[in-house]
Amino acid sequence: MTRTLQEGSEAIVRAALAADCRFFAGYPMTPFTEVLEYFSALLPEHGGVCINAESELEAIGMAWGALATGARAATGSTGQGLALMQESLSEITRAELPLVVFHMARGQYDYHQATRGGGHGDYRHVVLAPCDVAEAARLTQLAFHLADRWRNPVQLYGDFLLVHTWESVDVSRIDFGALPEKEWAVDGSLGGSGRSRNINPIGMEKGMKGIEPEKFWKRLQSKHDAIAAAETRFEAEYCDDAEIVVVAFGSLARFARNVVRELRAEGARVGFFRPITLWPFPAAALAEAASGARRIAVLEQNAGQMIDDVRLAVLGAAPVVAIGGISSDEAGFGVGDLYAPDDVRHRVQSAMTEDPR
Repeated sequence: MTRTLQEGSEAIVRAALAADCRFFAGYPMTPFTEVLEYFSALLPEHGGVCINAESELEAIGMAWGALATGARAATGSTGQGLALMQESLSEITRAELPLVVFHMARGQYDYHQATRGGGHGDYRHVVLAPCDVAEAARLTQLAFHLADRWRNPVQLYGDFLLVHTWESVDVSRIDFGALPEKEWAVDGSLGGSGRSRNINPIGMEKGMKGIEPEKFWKRLQSKHDAIAAAETRFEAEYCDDAEIVVVAFGSLARFARNVVRELRAEGARVGFFRPITLWPFPAAALAEAASGARRIAVLEQNAGQMIDDVRLAVLGAAPVVAIGGISSDEAGFGVGDLYAPDDVRHRVQSAMTEDPR
């Protein structure tokens, strides 16, 4: 194992290269820009191609084309840029292409966008939310594996703090196990053979006149149900006897976890729960972790988005209160007061009162 000091955006890109990503297209928008810059600098050294596209629309179209050939390919942006990609994201999901999306948000304001999406039809993306640079490097490689395993897009959901933090990390290649052959890939080798392939988002099959939309939709629903059953990931600490369970994700969860550990050392019966997959959301695990709590406190840097999933998970077994809120710097990049340890501590302690504010 070799550890080197790397910026978060560099570690993510080097992890993508270790996972054999060989095509990337994107359009600059902070805090995603540095990811694009590192791909531009490093991909050619590994025999790959990085394109600074004319816009997000062209970027995702280029990634679609590369994916269709069987290549490991990716794109990304901030929430604003990904909003422009929504039609293609939903179409790519139904075409069952293994796209990896680097969603570098300005704070935690894009939770609903990442987990619900703004495209059309029934579709889902696996969403991985690392809390630090080392985990981001691991989850980046996992994202490519899961995308290929399920033939489904996977998002790595990060933020301004994650991509600009420097940590000592190892980005050696990780073996997650065997994957199915890409027998669906359209690489031009079968033209004129009678065995050519067809990739499309409407369920059209070769030799078939028209489509059977209900059959197609139900097959995709079955796949997404299987993903939800197999791919939930979470972290839980001190929940067995906790009176209060703090739920947080991403970079903010790192601060929340530290505060919970400090309060535990002081004798407070407080627990910590972090969803690593925002979709599929680890609802059953959270319900179990919070089964003995008298209150669940949700710390997130937005007006209240993940709290919807928390409430659905516990189904009224305990009151769910919001202790987060909107917080950003003057540029709107999401590194405001909520990232101050003293502020996080105050908010967690407020959940331990009868009237949290």
